[in-house]
Amino acid sequence: MKKLQGAHLRKPVTPDLLMTPSDQGDVDLDMDFAADRGNWTGKLDFLLSCIGYCVGLGNVWRFPYRAYTNGGGAFLVPYFLMLAICGIPLFFLELSLGQFSSLGPLAVWKISPLFKGAGAAMLLIVGLVAIYYNMIIAYVLFYLFASLASSLPWEHCGNWWNTERCLEHRGPRDGNGALPLNLTSTVSPSEEYWSRYVLHIQGSQGIGRPGEIRWNLCLCLLMAWVIVFLCILKGVKSSGKVVYFTATFPYLILIMLLVRGVTLPGAWKGIQFYLTPQFHHLLSSKVWIEAALQIFYSLGVGFGGLLTFASYNTFHQNIYRDTFIVTLGNAITSILAGFAIFSVLGYMSQELGVPVDQVAKAGPGLAFVVYPQAMTMLPLSPFWSFLFFFMLLTLGLDSQFAFLETIVTAVTDEFPYYLRPKKAVFSGLICVAMYLMGLILTTDGGMYWLVLLDDYSASFGLMVVVITTCLAVTRVYGIQRFCRDIHMMLGFKPGLYFRACWLFLSPATLLALLVYSIVKYQPSEYGNYRFPAWAELLGILMGLLSCLMIPAGMLLAVLREEGSLWERLQQASRPAMDWGPSLEENRTGMYVATLAGSQSPKPLMVHMRKYGGITSFENTAIEVDREIAEEEESMM
Repeated sequence: MKKLQGAHLRKPVTPDLLMTPSDQGDVDLDMDFAADRGNWTGKLDFLLSCIGYCVGLGNVWRFPYRAYTNGGGAFLVPYFLMLAICGIPLFFLELSLGQFSSLGPLAVWKISPLFKGAGAAMLLIVGLVAIYYNMIIAYVLFYLFASLASSLPWEHCGNWWNTERCLEHRGPRDGNGALPLNLTSTVSPSEEYWSRYVLHIQGSQGIGRPGEIRWNLCLCLLMAWVIVFLCILKGVKSSGKVVYFTATFPYLILIMLLVRGVTLPGAWKGIQFYLTPQFHHLLSSKVWIEAALQIFYSLGVGFGGLLTFASYNTFHQNIYRDTFIVTLGNAITSILAGFAIFSVLGYMSQELGVPVDQVAKAGPGLAFVVYPQAMTMLPLSPFWSFLFFFMLLTLGLDSQFAFLETIVTAVTDEFPYYLRPKKAVFSGLICVAMYLMGLILTTDGGMYWLVLLDDYSASFGLMVVVITTCLAVTRVYGIQRFCRDIHMMLGFKPGLYFRACWLFLSPATLLALLVYSIVKYQPSEYGNYRFPAWAELLGILMGLLSCLMIPAGMLLAVLREEGSLWERLQQASRPAMDWGPSLEENRTGMYVATLAGSQSPKPLMVHMRKYGGITSFENTAIEVDREIAEEEESMM
């Protein structure tokens, strides 16, 4: 063994990131292993993928509702302010981490191995979200196929799933144009179609007894996973081409729905209700919290999708420009979607003779009850219904691509030698596993499980992960060092605005969101159903598990080091010896010291850590780093 080690010490050693286990043999040490990872085929692939990832279902069914319930047009003030404080800086930080290192959410923590648990927490969160998010896509597929009929099946009562309470809310009106009936005691055909036919929720006795599997939903879920798998089959080379359609076509449909909506009678009534400024709402902390939450979740920060997409960029891609294009584009899309939605709801309000706030809902209720009901009031209703659900399908698929690509990239970056050559097979196995785990969502009581996953999988756990990431990069790795890395990559350092947000404003805002979500905690519910205590506990544990990944990762990182507890913490906090740009031509400045053939002791340390042996060169390497950093700062 000593003879073997000696042989290696007599020749340059390639850093870990550029090696595979086969490098111990006769494989060429100059092999560009990072090239096997794949890259975008064009700059537009990345930009459209980010747009598709951020612009999702939440833009259509969450933003308009939150706007009108939190001050209408006045809501745009805290919304854009929170976009500036939280959205744009955190978006840019995540893109910078991914592009600089060309690594996924797990391997990127070579920047500070002590916090690798944050990457594991990120994967757990995105895995849980991917399971139920594809179920929503399955619902969309179900409605998409139902819209192919000559008349929409939720247009009339009298079907086997309807009850005596079902009332077609269309009929003779009194002189004021209002229905002479008490609508509060009735149920629309679209609501019964959703709850009693699609979900068949009457066959369940609660979350503990979900009932039988709905095979039509099971097949729709299978189709959704097959579509996702085929689109990510070749990684970003295939999904990067699919987004040319899925990221742009929703805008065409949205504009068509907007034009149709604003030409309907009563449309202005809905738009006025949507945007009328109520500035007194700005005095409430709830409005500011809602604005921050909308920004936080709509941009997808912390899920790892942005980091993953950026990791496939070329080293000098202008992500600074892309950050503003995507974040501002996402905000404008949300506002545009609000006009399209509320113009139709205004028409619906006039037709039913009820206030707009009685027909407006957030979440799945808007997509699968209210809007489908509105479609039945339009001429050529199956056509408009098909367009609406096709738009939801393309919006949802983009985000699902990102979730799956994040998981696959993170794991393959950890085991590149074994998994990268079989990435397609591995992707297929992930899809099959998640499909099987999602079968509980296709049962009669599947909606209860979906609500539980939605409420807890990416709630306070996600905020903890993002806060940890922000503090680890700016405080532990160092804001100056991080800005120097960005300078090496983009040619300029981030200004005072970004540094102030990363150091103080963004973490403080997220911490306030975290405290608010805990203080204002409300048990999950679906309609009139209240979740049992054990289900609430399961949900809380689901959120806590992702948080516990962080201290567990710290413990493992400390145990791998040597020395006293303080020395172990210091060693685990420092960047790994092979941290930096993945390609040799991009390893400039202080990263030159880690290249093969360098006179720095770092290549020797990489060898020592890989094959075992004395680690007494570590202190020398730290001194070299300090000298290089001090020299660079003195020259600025």
